[in-house]
Amino acid sequence: MDNRPIGVFDSGLGGLTAVRSLRQILPEENLVYFGDTARVPYGGRARETILKYARQDVRFLRSFDLKAILIACGTVSTTSLETLQTENDLPIVGVVEPTCRRAVAVTKNKKVGMIATLASVRSSAYETTIHRLSPETEVFSRPCPLFVPLTENGRIHRGDVVIETVAREYLEPLKVTGVDTLILGCTHYPLLTDIIGDVCGPDVTLVSAGEESAFELKRLLKANGLRADEHQRGEVEFYVSERPEDFEQIASLFLQENMHHSARRIDIDQY
Repeated sequence: MDNRPIGVFDSGLGGLTAVRSLRQILPEENLVYFGDTARVPYGGRARETILKYARQDVRFLRSFDLKAILIACGTVSTTSLETLQTENDLPIVGVVEPTCRRAVAVTKNKKVGMIATLASVRSSAYETTIHRLSPETEVFSRPCPLFVPLTENGRIHRGDVVIETVAREYLEPLKVTGVDTLILGCTHYPLLTDIIGDVCGPDVTLVSAGEESAFELKRLLKANGLRADEHQRGEVEFYVSERPEDFEQIASLFLQENMHHSARRIDIDQY
């Protein structure tokens, strides 16, 4: 039994969808969440900059006595995961491997689509992992750079002309390829499930990176004897790098529950 918290971080608040999955899948675990809201999004930045930011995020989280870290950021997972794992002496889970395993398991026609930030698409991490798991599976990737800022501004609902127009522009070329599975390679994207599903149609299975990584973390904790007391209800602490006063409203949207927590602002440049 290990009641130390799990650290979770993202470039902004999209990782709160992973927190939501963790609270459902591992309700007994204590969590410390950091959203780098001052520097969101990471997706269009250079690889070296993303690694610099990710190292700072990890150093902040490691100021707590953590037992594991979940990188709830597709961009960091695709560009920096191996480096962070090498540099740290605790389990660190990204979103790519578990998501790819799920996609390979559910596709029937061996055609998988993947949408993510520009940095994630450029890294080819999802394609490389899927081809290792299933060499015959084709992968069709497309960057969706406007999804993150639109999501963080609450533009996620059916009937919103802006998000529906952008979604059609991004997703209709993927439909033409005949994919039957679509990886949501950024933890912001589950909030757009209805919009994405409307464009792609009912024959396309959506795979959420945040949810699959939460299941992966559960397996890892169990295998290493790190699970918390299953009779307790875990708590969550929230930290951001800018404008904590906006947190409660946005967090309620991402977590899909009424929030009564307040986030604390930290100076991430100190780490």
